[in-house]
Parts: sequence; structure tokens; C-alpha cells
Amino acid sequence: MINVKDLTKRYARTVAVDGISFDVGKGQIVGFLGPNGAGKTTTMRILTCFLPPSDGTVTVAGFDVLEQPLEVKKRIGYLPETPPIYQEMETDEYLRFVGQLKGLTGAELERRINYVSERCSISDVRKKLLGKLSKGYRQRVGLAQAIIHNPDVLILDEPTAGLDPKQINETRDLIRSLAGDHTIILSTHILPEVEQTCEQVVIINKGRLVATDSVRNLQARARGAESVVLEVAGRDTALDVGKVQQRLQQIAGVGGVVLRNQFDSHAVFEIEGQKGALVRGDLARAVVESGWDLNELRPAAMSLEEVFLQLTGSEAQAQAAGAEGVPA
Repeated sequence: MINVKDLTKRYARTVAVDGISFDVGKGQIVGFLGPNGAGKTTTMRILTCFLPPSDGTVTVAGFDVLEQPLEVKKRIGYLPETPPIYQEMETDEYLRFVGQLKGLTGAELERRINYVSERCSISDVRKKLLGKLSKGYRQRVGLAQAIIHNPDVLILDEPTAGLDPKQINETRDLIRSLAGDHTIILSTHILPEVEQTCEQVVIINKGRLVATDSVRNLQARARGAESVVLEVAGRDTALDVGKVQQRLQQIAGVGGVVLRNQFDSHAVFEIEGQKGALVRGDLARAVVESGWDLNELRPAAMSLEEVFLQLTGSEAQAQAAGAEGVPA
């Protein structure tokens, strides 16, 4: 649905985007990430035909952004960080205005207004002034205007910025529900949002592509070695945690064993395997053969924030993010 090949954008002597390439399949939700100044906004402006590329090609739904910008714009719905609303208009009036700009008329226009009002849960504010709506409702109206013409592609820039936790969850659910009908590119600094919403991630840094893959694959690649969470329970007797830890450390390929939690006769360990070693099978056998119950054995993936900082950040950035909860 979206094909970006060797995309470059120069401003005089500054290279904002430097030869990046990625593809987005139909119906996917893709997180577009990068530190401030990485080139995200420039790339999104090129995708939406606000800026021309200096080099390379970008096609949306088969149309070139440089040679066929009007065809591309017909197939894109765009929600910037600040929703493009007119506060003196009523919701219905505004959606009708946007629909007409998108070429909708008559019964089709009314049908789409009814549809997006229901889909974005704004039916109860259709006769209210946009300037009187809460931040959450304004964001929903922004999404409604983005999908009113049923575009193939949705480009969303910080769609949950400034929302409260309840509004964030509602907006995430709405975005997930739009996948399949629309291909979605989501740019955000809220990394848990990407983990919960997106299937694939594109990360750029200093104008260059540093990673494009599924969230799970990126987490596995960044860790570089198998790491698992193991929960062990004693059978009829109290669990000797020290004995369990010692036994796990004796297994070939295990690099480290850390006790994460202990309660009643249960204990939870995180076990780091040595690079290239697959230790899950040996861990399971060791627990069962030692007479303990194996309650859980699962991969311990890195958080997307850890992956992001590893790919784009310095040690100072990592410390700052740890203090603030978001990447620098």
C-alpha cells in the first residue's frame, strides 16, 4: 500500500531524510518512531504531499507522490497532532464541510457523516460547537474527518497527545478497530502505545533508517540472546529458592539467574541465556526432574522503550528516559 524507496530530503546543506526505504502492507498498523529531529515529520509531510522529495520515490496505493499528488491526497486521511477543526462550527457542519472538500455530495455525504459519527462515538455531540468540546471529543472529531472519505491510508501524528488515560484507551481501541479497512501509520512518542497498537515498527534516527520489523522481532534482535521468565513451585513442601537458583545456574548455556519475585511456595526467576544458546528445554527438564512444579516458562522480551534507546540513544538519553518515562 505504501512503498518508500531511497527517500532523501535536503534543505540547503542539511539532509533531513537520508535514503530511507520501507514498505507498509494493506491493512497494517505501523508505528513510525524516532527522536526529535530524526526526520519523522519531514517523511510524513512527503507522504501526504505537503513536501516533494529531493531524491527517491514514494508511492501510496500505487500513485507517485511527486507525479500524481492529487490522486495520493484522495487516498489519504491525515490527523495532525492538533486536530484541524474550526471552533465556531458545529460538529455536523464541520464534517459536512470536510466531506464536500473531499468530493462527497448528496446522499453519500450524509451516509458517511452518519457512519463516521457512529464509528468515532461522536453522535451525541453532532449539534455542539467544536470549541465547546473536550480534548477527547475534539480528537475523535479529528479522526472522523480523517476517515470521512474512506481513505486507503490513515496517517496519524500523536493521536493521543494530551488525552487522559480513559480517552487514550478509547482512542487506541478506535485505531485498532480501523485496521484492516485502512492502512495506518502512527507517529508517537508514547512507546507503550506502539506496543499495544502496532504490528510493525519503523525507526529512524538522524534521517536514516535504523530498523523496520515487527515489535516482537525487534525485541528479540535487540536482546541478542534468549532470556526467559521461569516460575517454579514446591510440591507439598516449602521451596528452597537458593537450591533452585543453584540448579538453574548449572545448566549449560545459562548466563545468569535472577530472582524476580517470591511468594508462598512459588518463585519467579529471569534467566539470561548465553548468545546462541537455546535453554528453555533444558530448564523445563531440570525443574521437573528436581521434583518441582513448572508453573510458567515464557520469553522475557525487552520493552520497546529499551529497544528504542538501544537503537537510537546514548547512555545519557537512556538515563533521562528512565527518569521521565519517555525517550529523549
